Amino acid sequence: MPENKMFPRDFKWGTATSSYQIEGAPTAGGKGPSVWDTFSHIEGKINNGDTGDTACDHYHLWRDDIGLLKKLGVNAYRFSISWPRIFPTGKENEPNQIGLDFYSRLVDTLLENQITPFITLNHWDIPQGLEDIGGWTERDIVHDFVKYSYHVSKHLGDRVRNWITHNEPWCISYLGYIEGHKPPGLINKWSKSLATAHHLLLSHGMAIPEIRNNSKQSEIGITLNLNTAIPASGSTYDEDACRFFDGQFNRLYLNPLYNNEYPDDVFEYLKTKSLISESDLNFIKQGDLNIISTKTDFLGVNYYSRAVIRNEEIDEKNNLPRNVDMGPKTDFGWEIYPPGIYDLLMRLKNEYKVQNIYITENGCSYGDGPNSEGKINDKRRIEYYLSHLTELKRAIEDGAPCNGYFAWSLMDNFEWAQGFSQRFGLIWVDFETLERIPKDSYYWYKKYISANGLDED
Repeated sequence: MPENKMFPRDFKWGTATSSYQIEGAPTAGGKGPSVWDTFSHIEGKINNGDTGDTACDHYHLWRDDIGLLKKLGVNAYRFSISWPRIFPTGKENEPNQIGLDFYSRLVDTLLENQITPFITLNHWDIPQGLEDIGGWTERDIVHDFVKYSYHVSKHLGDRVRNWITHNEPWCISYLGYIEGHKPPGLINKWSKSLATAHHLLLSHGMAIPEIRNNSKQSEIGITLNLNTAIPASGSTYDEDACRFFDGQFNRLYLNPLYNNEYPDDVFEYLKTKSLISESDLNFIKQGDLNIISTKTDFLGVNYYSRAVIRNEEIDEKNNLPRNVDMGPKTDFGWEIYPPGIYDLLMRLKNEYKVQNIYITENGCSYGDGPNSEGKINDKRRIEYYLSHLTELKRAIEDGAPCNGYFAWSLMDNFEWAQGFSQRFGLIWVDFETLERIPKDSYYWYKKYISANGLDED
């Protein structure tokens, strides 16, 4: 087989899930409530009033799900730990052994099936007990997260080498405190949003030495949802809006992690709009940036789409016409733009000198279900994956240091504020019976993996 048409020999092929989206069993084994257990039960917050109380019941069906992973042929699986399964309120001195044992069995069975576990410590579902005393807006939570990271890595670090501290801090910070779509559901609280982002990054940096100490030869990183942003026209209005978007979405996280600094233009913009004052930034203490920029072993990148930014503060008639042709959209309404994954990886390589990247999420929502023969023809998902993997391969050929790809998601699940209305899975789930049916994309991905990306069809 021609080597240059394939992915690197030791490439990690996987799928990804997260605890609240698939596990269910919200009180089993002494688990305490998470912020998502609370938020999903607030009327009007979730589409159709759905909750993750059962989700895919992975807590009880995990052996079946590992069987499906094995059959798929992946050599890696990214999943998250439910923090309140380990510390029910977040404030206990000792971890809940039943919770640790659940993940220990999961890890052992993955390894028995030659599947490398990639653990995410925080995929948003923090203990409600910590949220009740301020959550990520308060500096104290940094120490709670470090304690949690210590105990999980102490218990699993003899077998787990790959660790992700946080998943998508932007979603926690921005969607939780600016748009209100995620816990705690606040709107336009910029000072709280920025403090949240800072404490997430600080806890990441402080947890690294604890995990390293417990997990020898470990690889530790953080996962960011990133995209390429372009202005909708050539107007200075759109260009300025695009710079701010890129600042609060991408650079607010990349700059402190890789350049030991925050993007000043983001803070200055918010001050000119009277959205924050100088004193609102007092959460940044001396030495914090040195901790945040602690060297990591990889960057996890979640890519779904690009952003085309229009200045929404001025009247359309005072702006230049939009001049960007938009591509087709998924059922979620996200534009399909495969070259964005190439552009993004080139930026990370050239601008931030990132030396090891895993695509920790990439995927699409389509509602295709079983036909009369029980088959699920999700051709659009196959086209989405192939187009993005083709661009990823091109990026690697041009020097992007990407060493793995995790399709989102293994199976249809609880899709946060969208409830069960959006289906990202390679496996279709009947949320009434919990039956799992692999889709055509599952079998396509299996074939693609087995050929290590050699796909001429």
